[in-house]
Amino acid sequence: MVQNTPNNPDSQPSRRKPVIGITLGDPAGIGPEIVVKALADPAIRRLGRYVIYGLNELLHYAADLAEIEPFWWRLQHDTERATYSLVHDLVCLDFDEHSMLASPYRKATRQGGQASLAFLEEAVSAAQRPIEQGGIDALVTAPICKESWQLAGCRFPGHTEFLQKRTKSKRVAMMFNSPQLNVVLATIHLPLMDIRNVLTIGKVFDPIDLANESLKLLGIENPKIAVCGLNPHASEHGQFGDEEARIIEPAIEHAKKFGIDAHGPFPGDTIFIQAAKGKYDLVVAMYHDQGLIPLKLLAFDEAVNVTLGLPIVRTSPDHGTAFDIAGKNMASPDSMKAAIKLAAKYASTRIVNEAKS
Repeated sequence: MVQNTPNNPDSQPSRRKPVIGITLGDPAGIGPEIVVKALADPAIRRLGRYVIYGLNELLHYAADLAEIEPFWWRLQHDTERATYSLVHDLVCLDFDEHSMLASPYRKATRQGGQASLAFLEEAVSAAQRPIEQGGIDALVTAPICKESWQLAGCRFPGHTEFLQKRTKSKRVAMMFNSPQLNVVLATIHLPLMDIRNVLTIGKVFDPIDLANESLKLLGIENPKIAVCGLNPHASEHGQFGDEEARIIEPAIEHAKKFGIDAHGPFPGDTIFIQAAKGKYDLVVAMYHDQGLIPLKLLAFDEAVNVTLGLPIVRTSPDHGTAFDIAGKNMASPDSMKAAIKLAAKYASTRIVNEAKS
């Protein structure tokens, strides 16, 4: 989306700033507030050029509450101009047909689900287009409400499953990046009782493999990866289950054959302490809460959700819509800032690699 002119230093493929798309998430949540506050930071704006997929009126409302002077340009999302290269460094593609100011705030609604899905659909489409045709290099998603999606008739339980289907990706994994701890999940949104029935060698190997490649993109040359067990004490040699010997250990051995420095399985109640102290670069957890409880305890405002395995870069703050504080100018933008920084880092690496090839 950068115009190629002789006097533009960003016009060279290896030097241009990444174009980062940001979806507003559920309009009734804190998405508008954290997006405005994050992008109001000049240091964040210097990292790239930005397209916001959302509602201009809610951005203005959030800016007014925070006493921030509006700093973006508005463009109707369904105009032909929205498929051209960016002229301005920060543009809101406005979906004003989904106006929410007159709707009930701070709860799940069908209207909120429809709006957040519309933002996401268009952003994912842009992520798969060339930059010259209104494309983006990376996608950052503000929080959605799963109940709102259900009320809108959407069958996907979250962003990860939606993105996997829309991009036709064969395998994906949720990684959570923070200064203190990196975690990737072998299973995502599943009832706890269903995990042992769906866990396979492949489901453990894939997050190890995907995380290894992702950490290399972040500059870690030979990532050291720890893998959790499923059962207490990692089953203690089969006393509390056989999943470690039957599934997890073979997955680790398979990873080692591909040159991945993987270790385990380790008891989930101790391995995160070692990783937080720097012994390992990342921990593979077997299920959602096994990995996210220690992560959120250590880095709630700094953690970033990254979807691995997609053909596009996607990051997100690691928190929800926070309906209870929406519209009150109380939300912290720290996790959104971290998500934007990480998206810019991944996207910049890809831009440099593409220029070299």
